[in-house]
Amino acid sequence: MAKATFEVPELTQYTEVPSVTPGAMAHSAPFKSKEDFQTPLGFPGELVEDWQTKAIDKMGELLGKYRSLRVYMDACVKCGSCTDKCHYFLGTGDPKNMPVGRQDLMRKVYRRYFTLGGKLFPKLVGAEDFTEEVLNDWYSYFHQCSQCRRCSVFCPYGIDTAEISMAAREIMDSIGVGQKYCNEIIGKVYKIGNNLGLPGPALVDTLEGLEEDVYDDTGVKVRYPIDEEGAEILLVTPSADFFAEPHVDGLIGYGKVFHEAGVSWTLSSYASEAANFGMFIGSYDNMRRVAQRIREAAIKLKVKRIVFGECGHAWRVAYSFLNTLAGPWDFLDPRYPVPQHICEFTYELIQQGKLTLDKSENDDKVLTYHDSCNVARASRMGNTPGGQFEIPRAIIRATCNNFYDMDEDTIRDRTFCCGGGGGLLTDDLMELRVKGAKPRLDALNNVIQEKGVTHMAAICAICKSQFTKVLPYYGLEMDQIVSVHQLVSNAIVLTPGPDDDEDEDDDEPDLDDPNEEEETDEAA
Repeated sequence: MAKATFEVPELTQYTEVPSVTPGAMAHSAPFKSKEDFQTPLGFPGELVEDWQTKAIDKMGELLGKYRSLRVYMDACVKCGSCTDKCHYFLGTGDPKNMPVGRQDLMRKVYRRYFTLGGKLFPKLVGAEDFTEEVLNDWYSYFHQCSQCRRCSVFCPYGIDTAEISMAAREIMDSIGVGQKYCNEIIGKVYKIGNNLGLPGPALVDTLEGLEEDVYDDTGVKVRYPIDEEGAEILLVTPSADFFAEPHVDGLIGYGKVFHEAGVSWTLSSYASEAANFGMFIGSYDNMRRVAQRIREAAIKLKVKRIVFGECGHAWRVAYSFLNTLAGPWDFLDPRYPVPQHICEFTYELIQQGKLTLDKSENDDKVLTYHDSCNVARASRMGNTPGGQFEIPRAIIRATCNNFYDMDEDTIRDRTFCCGGGGGLLTDDLMELRVKGAKPRLDALNNVIQEKGVTHMAAICAICKSQFTKVLPYYGLEMDQIVSVHQLVSNAIVLTPGPDDDEDEDDDEPDLDDPNEEEETDEAA
């Protein structure tokens, strides 16, 4: 078990609603962004003078721009449907982590400045001045929301706390109070091309290494190309896929699938990041700037289609917003969807019988599947409702003999968040991440105990990163989280190409050559 400076809850088979503990997580807040990370995004470098007035003006701008935000401020009747639905409340007991409690941090300020009752009789309607104390609460608790949208599934009015959190973060950024983790990452995309700051030569070296590793393992040459003009497919994948397990194992799987499909593809060093942290901070302008890089790369490389790798919020941004952020996409082949998820691509090949899969290669695992929030509640895959649930599971069943779902109330559109989404995947929020992961890990613990599950698959880079970090806190192993395309990579039977046959012949000793035979004998 990993060492912790805080109390780690014990796993149970079923998550229980905790006792309400006011202020339990009041101390939790991420590091604030410095001027170097603020200004490239168009934000003030530090808290501006007259910040209250500017923050209220920004709130008014957002209320006018997004009608849904005003509806969310007015519609709540405090029915209680959402109170026990947030994984952070279930993990911490802090009432401000109840979705309604977190919403009220903004709602009180909204009522004070944007309703007649709040202007005239603030105490009667629960209105509150936007003070420095309130701003500190905003910064703490709106960074204790992973924007997973689980609460909206249960709200009878469809109030979406994620959109409220995004708006709150945009207001804070606009007055110079930003989060270091998110804003630094967005800046890296602008400067280098991806969240991790990996330069082009490092990507090339990594991909060349993957080609060598796959050839050593399989005897088949699978290409992992980058910046190749004229390829059919541009793959846009999270930068975690370039270096860390289990992410890189998924990238290996993508390449093997493209190899078997017989299609040309390429990555782009300019747009080497599928993730879009502009969404996490609620900034349409920064979302658009990040998305435009994908458009520019697709045009430069003259591709016909765009496929996204395994990243939950990247797929949400791509599926829901890419056309308005960076469209139109009329220069791509109209026969294919824009965008397409790698799971859709692989599933179609499986349905057509174009992949040979040996399930026994994954017999060392008993699998379950974690529905990533942004895929489950903010996107779709395939041509039928619910495809985002069924397609990944169909791929797992096609590649594995042993699969069990977790409890129905914890999966599909009711899935629990990993606890690290929404821009919270930073070590300065480790206590929150560990406690927020408890509901999901309780459900995992259930199928471990009842079904003998050994591994959990996911199609989100943040989920995979989060679980590798928090599983050891609960006495589990970090390698128990795997990529769906890691399973594909294990099971897929590769078709050798003509170059592979030539290399194999070159490796065989020429028995008609006495010198080579002699060398062989000496080696023996």
